Parts: sequence; structure tokens; C-alpha cells
Amino acid sequence: MSDRLRQLRDWFARKAWRRWALRFVCVWLAGWLGLQTVVTFMPLPVGMDVPPVMSPQAADRHGEPLRLLLTSDDRFFQPIALGECAPIFLKATLAAEDKRFWGHAGVDWFSTARAVKEIAVHRRVMSGASTITQQLIKNAEPRPRTVRTKILENLQALKLERTWSKEQILTAYLNRIDYGNLCRGAGTAAWFFFDKPLTDVSPAEAAFLAALPNGPSRLNPHRHFDRAKRRQLTILDRMRRLGWLNAAAHRRACAEPIALHRAGRAFAAAHFVDLVRQQREVKTNVRTTLDLPLNRFVDRTLSNSLDRLTQRNVSNGAVVVIENATGNVLALVGSRDYFEAESGQVNGAWAPRSAGSTFKPFTYLLALESGMTPATVIADVPTDFATSTGVFSPQNFNRQFHGPMRLRLALANSLNVSAVKVLEAAVGAAVLQKRLRECGLTTLGAKANHYGLGLTIGNAEARLLELTNAYATLARMGVHRPVRLLAGDPTGARRIFDARHAWLIADMLSDNAARAQSFGWESALAFEFPVACKTGTSSDFRDNWALGFTPEFTVGVWVGNFDGAPMQNVSGVTGAAPVMHAVMEHLRARFGTTDFVRPTGMVRAEVNPITGRRAGQGVAEWFVADNLPPREMPDDFDADGKVKLGADYAEWFAGADNTLRKHAVLDVAQVAKVRVLSPLPGTVYYLDSDLPPSSRQVRLRVNATSARWSSQTLECVARDGDVFVRLQPGRHRLTAEVDGQRLETWIEVEEL
Repeated sequence: MSDRLRQLRDWFARKAWRRWALRFVCVWLAGWLGLQTVVTFMPLPVGMDVPPVMSPQAADRHGEPLRLLLTSDDRFFQPIALGECAPIFLKATLAAEDKRFWGHAGVDWFSTARAVKEIAVHRRVMSGASTITQQLIKNAEPRPRTVRTKILENLQALKLERTWSKEQILTAYLNRIDYGNLCRGAGTAAWFFFDKPLTDVSPAEAAFLAALPNGPSRLNPHRHFDRAKRRQLTILDRMRRLGWLNAAAHRRACAEPIALHRAGRAFAAAHFVDLVRQQREVKTNVRTTLDLPLNRFVDRTLSNSLDRLTQRNVSNGAVVVIENATGNVLALVGSRDYFEAESGQVNGAWAPRSAGSTFKPFTYLLALESGMTPATVIADVPTDFATSTGVFSPQNFNRQFHGPMRLRLALANSLNVSAVKVLEAAVGAAVLQKRLRECGLTTLGAKANHYGLGLTIGNAEARLLELTNAYATLARMGVHRPVRLLAGDPTGARRIFDARHAWLIADMLSDNAARAQSFGWESALAFEFPVACKTGTSSDFRDNWALGFTPEFTVGVWVGNFDGAPMQNVSGVTGAAPVMHAVMEHLRARFGTTDFVRPTGMVRAEVNPITGRRAGQGVAEWFVADNLPPREMPDDFDADGKVKLGADYAEWFAGADNTLRKHAVLDVAQVAKVRVLSPLPGTVYYLDSDLPPSSRQVRLRVNATSARWSSQTLECVARDGDVFVRLQPGRHRLTAEVDGQRLETWIEVEEL
């Protein structure tokens, strides 16, 4: 036996080694128990119990993504479950970050020992040793990178492995890690980089995605594709060595070209999504009411139409399409180009604009409720209305007056004077305002006398979305529904108007023959199927409107300039109506439309076209059965069978606008009753010092061919066959002498 062996035998024979072994075991056991105790009482980072905030995704009614919304920390994040990840992606992630994940307890001691050795030998970090669990801890509570931090992260990783299952840890890691390009989580990254879910990625794509968390900025494939590709190949090699890819699969993955989805995310129906976010806080994925294919068609149609109007100073527009049965907003385009620098993000569907003539159908509906009929005749002649803010003298769009007009013709041809007279005779501005607000218009917040009778011809503002839904109330035969932007919104309904009156308005607005006098037979309001249409144009051509409805759909269009600049003679029928027409034709072709179902209790009768009274021969008109007009009487005609017109028509009858000389005469008995037409007693005028002197003159009128006017306090001047008074502040009395008769009126003039 050699001396060396004898020494070893003698050493074992002594009891000293046992003492050393016991000491080692005690120290190790104490250390282990101490470690376990520290781990037991070690708190986890607060962030571990707070999952990242999800980026809500808005989708259209078919599930097509519209937009993924940023979280509060400016990231995009859509959570996934472990079962939504392809197994090959999980293997690629573990190969890249933590190949012994399923076997360690939070800390990979082999990797830690290797890292320590490399630091000792090379004096720098050669490779990482952080496990997925440790990275999850680091992500939950970022700290300065120190030795103390590393110790804390190790202890918390051990604690987390006691608390959570491996599946929970891996799921949380995949949902919280940064993949660059504002993508948080693997699921978000898969859609961004490859436009597909994680279940569908190939081995090559799986390794490519798994490479990115190692350096999201440094490996950004849209900027540094070669770097990301090298990292991917490294991961594929690891998967091959670990037996997670066979040789053939490894070769195919290495050779497979990476086809990145273009940089960008779904960003469709931008104004619609903005409006959803404006009106409610979106915290979860939402299914909206929007029909994306329809919205794209509407967007193209609006853009093409505006291209044709560019030379006439028309820059923008907006369109809304509503499904009447539900109130669902199927399309909403708020401007020509959302990304236009100056005003593209202004939402023309929600911005208040001057309403023009778009309130007129509601005025006439209220007139029907008050007892008028579509055959009721209104004197469309020059008329002054005394209001609390001064005299109001409406003009028709073409600056002409049309004499006796049935309500059907007055509405269809959008006559301003008739509309104001109907409002005054029927219900007044306060009732119209109230009923419009019941239809959902939120822009009429002032007192009724602020608007006065001018409310019916557009001295107030409206939002396109709200106005379109008000017209949808007419399409539903008087039933109002709130607009719905989200599929889960409530669908309450309440009746506002009588169905019979609403049907009459729809019938009048869809009568192309009735509106031909002003719009012609071949305008953009003419359809081969029933569509109730109304246009509107604000003063100086600043706003165009066109609204049309069938029983199924209501389409609203606004055209103009967001800065309020006037267009060059572009009216509603030439600006907005062609867009409405094209959209309505598309709806008809894609979904189909029907005719308006006539309610029970309606009758048809012949009426005299001038008097509106029932006649043996005349024009056919619809009426509510219990509200027929009276029959014509012999006293309605002179000896030659001409209709006798009252004193209101005297001035018009003598003028160039009169087209009824062969069919009507003035009623001599009524015309003999001379009266002052303007100014009406009590009219208040306001003088604005910023306006020219010519604005301080008011025309004086009576229902006779001539009169001699005088005033003790104001100067009366004759000019071009008319008489004008020059206004001065104060209260003034005016006198007109006509064929020996003396008429008086008085006015007040105030300086602003």
C-alpha cells in the first residue's frame, strides 16, 4: 500500500471529517431554511397583482377591426390565453429566454453559475441568466440594475413560483413583455408584424417574434431587419439542439422568407371611432354598429363628389347613414380626409352648422297636427313679420313669390315665406323648438323668442347625426329611437308624431312632380323608387344639406367649408344631394328598399289646385279621413269661373311673379279694404353703426297700387316707384293716405 493511500485511510479513520461534514450540512441547512424563510415573507411587487390595461378594440358590426386604442401608458395591448399560442411559439420563446423554465423554481442556478464564472473570467457580462419568472418580476417593478436589485429579483422570483403556477407565469410573461413598435404582449405583436393570430404562426415566424423582446428597439425589424433575422436564426439553432425542431423543419424555417405586415394598424372609420370614444369611456373590446364596407363606399363617394366641386370653393363634407329599424349608425364620415393637416379631424357629422331649410318638414308636420292638410293654401307673397328683435321679411331662394300655394307644393319646393307663414299660423316657434328637441336635437338651447319664426328656415344650428336621426323619426312614421353606435346599446323607442301625419310628410317629400317647379324633373332628388328628400342651403351658400329616407334607411349629407367660407353658388341640390343620391342607390342595390306603408284612416280626394278645396275635378290629394277640406263654393269664383283671391294677394297679383292671370282675379270686395302691409304696428328696428347708411331705410307698403306716406318725426322718400322711410332712434308714427282713407302704424327704432 502506498503512503498516499495509508494517509487517506488514517484520515478517514479519524473523526475530524465527520465534524467538517456536519458543519457543512448545518451551514447548508441553516442557509436553506433562512432562504425559505426570507422567501416566505418576501412581498411580491405590487404590479404583479395589477394586470396591464387592455387596449380596447373597436370592430364593425361584422367583427372587422376598426381601431386598436392606445392604453394610458401609450401601448397597444390585447391579452391572450396560453391556449391561444401555437406550441411552436412557446418553444421558441423558451429557447430564446429560459430553456429550463419547466424545471427550475424561479432561479436557474446553472445559468447563474455560468454567468458568474463568465464575469470572473472576462470581467464583463457575457450572457444573461434571468429566467422568465425573473423577467416578469423585473417588468412588474423596474429598479436600478444593482447587485441588491438582482438579489431581490431572485427572492421574489422564488416567491412567485410558490404562488403562481408555471402556466400563469408564462401567460403573464407573454402578455406583459415589450415587443417594440408600441406592442405589449405576444398576441398584439403577432397581429402587428404578421397580421395573424399566434395560433397561425409558422416556426420561422415564431422564432422571429421570440427574438424581439431581447432588444425591442435594437431589433425593430422595420428598421433593423438584419439584426432581427440573425437573432431569429440563433433561436432556431437552439431549438434544433434542444430537439424541439428536427433537421428538416429547421432547414425549412431558416430558409423561409419573413413577410412582415406593413407598418401600421387598423385605422378605419376614424371619425366614427372618435365619436364613440367622445361619448363613452371604452375599456373593453366593443362591437359597433358600423358597416365598414358601406362606410368605405360612402367615404369614396363623398371624396369623388368634392373633387368635382373644388373649383367652386367646396372643401369638405360629412355623411351619416342610419338603419331606421334599430337606430344603428351604419356609416359616418366626418370629413374628406381625416389626416388633412388643417381641419381633417373636425367631425362634420357632429359639428353644429346652420340648419338651412332642414327644419321645414317638422313645421309642416305640426301644421297637419293643428288641423291643416296638404291642400291647405298659403299666400306665398311678400310679407313682413314683427318680432321681438325687429322686422322679419323672409325671401324665397329664387327671390320670387308664388301666390297661392298648397302645403304639398310649398314644402316640396322649399318656399321660405310659406314656411314662416305656416309656422306662425299653426303652432309658433316655441312648439317647433320643443318637438325638434324631442327628436334628439341638442343645439336648440336658447329661448324660443331668440329664434322666432326664422327657426323654420334655418336661423339655428344642427348636428348632422342628430338631424339625420330626426328624419329617421319621420321614416319610422313618427317613432323616435336614439342613435346607436355600439351593438349593445339600448333600443328604446317612443312615439312623437301621429303615423298618419308622418306618412303625409313622407308622401309630400317623395313627390318629384310637386318639387319640379323649383328643382326640375331630373334633379338629384329624383329616384326610380320611393325616397323622401329634403335639401337645405344656409345664407351665402355656407352650408349645404341633403336628407333622404326610405322605410329602411335615412341618409344625411352636409357639404361646405369648416372655416365657414361661402361656396360659389352651390346649393343643397347641387352640392349635398348628389352624394345622398349615390348612397341611397347603393343601399337599394345592396340591401333593397320598400315603399312607405300607408296607415289606416287615409283617404284620397280631388281638390282645386288654387283654392285647395274639394272639387269634382282637380288634383288628387291624400287626407286623414276625419280632416277633409271643405267643398268649393260658387262664391269662390267670379262670373268667368276664375278663382277670387283676397287682399293679401293684391301686391303680388300686380307684379311680375303672377302666373295665374288666366285662372284667378282679385276679389274686389276684399281688396277695397286697404291696410298697411309694412311696417306692422309695433315693429322694432335696430340700427347698427357698423352698417352703411342704406341699411337705415325701410320700404313702406300698403295693399294698394299707391299711397301718400308722411311722418312728423321721420323723412319719407320716394324712389323707383316705392316709398322708403329713413330711420332715426325713437318712437315714430307713420301715416298713409289712400283714396281718402287714412291708415296709421307706428315703429320703434333703437341704436345698438
